[in-house]
Amino acid sequence: MDKLQRSTALISYLVVAIFGVLFGRLFYLQVIDFQKLGSLSAINSIRRVWAEPPRGRMLDRNGNVLVDNQPLYTVKIIPDEFRKETLPYLAKLIEMSQEEITDKVRKGIAFNRFTPATITFNLNPVAVARLSENLWQLPGVIIETDNKRKYADSLNGAHLFGYCRSIPKNKLEELAEQGYVLDDKIGFSGLEKTYEERLKGIKGVQYEMVTPFGKFAGKYNEGRNDLPSVRGDDLYLSIDEGLQKRAEQLLRKTGKSGAVVAIDPATGGILALASAPDFSLDIFNGSTDRAGWKAILTSPMKPLINRAVQAAYPPGSTFKMVSAMAALEEKTMDPKKKINDTGVFVFGNRRFLSNEGRGHGVVDMQEAISVSSNVYFYGLIFNIGFENWTKYGRMFGFGQKSGVDLPNERSGILPSTEYYDKRYGKNKWTKGYLVSLGIGQGEVNTTPVQLATYAAAIGNRGTLLQPHVVNGYRDSESGRYIPFSYAKRKLPISTPTFDLIHAGMLGVVEHGTGTLAKIPDLTVAGKTGTAQNPHGRDHAWFIAYAPAENPKIALAVLVENAGFGGTISAPIARELIKYYIIGDKPPRAEGTDSTGTAPALPQTDSLKKNVQPLQPAAARPAPAKPAAPVPAPKSLTPAVPSKPAAQPAAMKTTVKPAAAKTRPKPSEPAQDQQPAIVEDQQGTTGNKTEEETE
Repeated sequence: MDKLQRSTALISYLVVAIFGVLFGRLFYLQVIDFQKLGSLSAINSIRRVWAEPPRGRMLDRNGNVLVDNQPLYTVKIIPDEFRKETLPYLAKLIEMSQEEITDKVRKGIAFNRFTPATITFNLNPVAVARLSENLWQLPGVIIETDNKRKYADSLNGAHLFGYCRSIPKNKLEELAEQGYVLDDKIGFSGLEKTYEERLKGIKGVQYEMVTPFGKFAGKYNEGRNDLPSVRGDDLYLSIDEGLQKRAEQLLRKTGKSGAVVAIDPATGGILALASAPDFSLDIFNGSTDRAGWKAILTSPMKPLINRAVQAAYPPGSTFKMVSAMAALEEKTMDPKKKINDTGVFVFGNRRFLSNEGRGHGVVDMQEAISVSSNVYFYGLIFNIGFENWTKYGRMFGFGQKSGVDLPNERSGILPSTEYYDKRYGKNKWTKGYLVSLGIGQGEVNTTPVQLATYAAAIGNRGTLLQPHVVNGYRDSESGRYIPFSYAKRKLPISTPTFDLIHAGMLGVVEHGTGTLAKIPDLTVAGKTGTAQNPHGRDHAWFIAYAPAENPKIALAVLVENAGFGGTISAPIARELIKYYIIGDKPPRAEGTDSTGTAPALPQTDSLKKNVQPLQPAAARPAPAKPAAPVPAPKSLTPAVPSKPAAQPAAMKTTVKPAAAKTRPKPSEPAQDQQPAIVEDQQGTTGNKTEEETE
């Protein structure tokens, strides 16, 4: 019995001891360390916040910045922290109605009262400075800084640079594997699209502690796990800013659609690339202007098409040199043999006219090129044979993509026996189809970039170069400038052949069809082309290179529905060559403002309001007094001016053919230095572009 009583007493003491320990621990948690542990218990998750890096810049061949970044200020409100009595003051500071702000705050509360709700995008710098000084009086109001693209005032470059847009929902799943999330912006056209991988940089990440309701509760691990963003890599372009500006102006001045492509014949670097009509890239800065975007999409002029690479046209007489070189290399025609161009070529029961039936008289091959004798070249294609004609056309890159680093390039069409068999059926087409091919008409069509590359290959005596816009990039992590390599191919064409072609093209400008391209004290070799258009007036072509003896520039100019190439396209080529070789201040084009900028399309009111004055992308603007000072409510004390917050460091860019970047070091990337300009060598309208179908 005593043993049983002792056991019972021991158990009782043990139970009391256990409850004593539990009570003591509970007292410690509830009373002694309540403040510390209570706050920790309220935190049950870690939130990952992405830090967007600045996109890379684009610089021209002389180091001029063409595309940069500029702060984009967004005002947000955390509904749980916002005080209703400050609403009138906030409305005056940011120049919005109280009703509009209230509506957006209510929507934010419906979603999550601890999550910032966006009130306005793209706040102007004066309002930002005004609001920044008074944020201490506006609990729950925050200013977030993003970046938008800033373009050189001197030019437009819509088709060249391209634009960025938020990722469409239908593409988000596809791009999620590459690290993109909803609301990310991605290059959608032009260089922005081609070099997206280089330009976008690497996102940074910050970890925050949050309550079960999503309220911010502090930095996780004091920020030691955070990683900084890495800006994109800067692209160094082959573009010449002054030449690009002039090309855009001269093309716009025609009032017609068209394209200009100018190339360095020694490297393949594109010196200027313009397409008309174009559009203002500013509608994509900040929130996209829907009305302006709709106006562009529905315009019958199709401004989204980059006619330099995405549209193909019959080359007209610019293609005659292909036939001439084929005849010379295959030795099927004596170049000194003269024929009498009476103005009419008869094939079977059909009559083909030359020079509106007036003819050019007796011509040999060189003179036939200079005066553009159709009769001579109608017959030449039968002399050389269809297979040889196709062979030499393909040798110069026709019927295939040039490899230019711009998206959605068309290959054009270079007819062949296989092409006609497939299109019309075997033995269901006749040699009559070939007559028009001899003068660059019929089914053959080419892009302006192909014809510019062809002109460069003739000018440099037989090296076909891959046309390109980007010479190289500066890696934002290492600070090193890395040049790109591009393809080049030596064509199996003899020097005597190029000598004759060269002489014929000199004659075009000296006394032939392209005399309006003549420049005093400068030799220009060129060729006019008039491409027949079944839907209206003919398209006007002119290709050229200069100085003819040692070319520094080769180019192709196309103006749609403009008639004879020597009348409208040759003068454009003359002005571009003159500016690039001799140097000259570009004249102000008609219809431009004092900066030389002209709208490509009529601007709708909706489009106009999205075009904001460009501000330097340095630091946040210094506080400035508004024209009409906004009085503070009596319950609020006057603002004390404070130093403006520093802006993020300037950004860098990324380039296409390169491996994915690795995580950055926490330190700031080295500041860019101007690289030496390196030119590396290596080896029909109507189609919808990707942008139009999105």
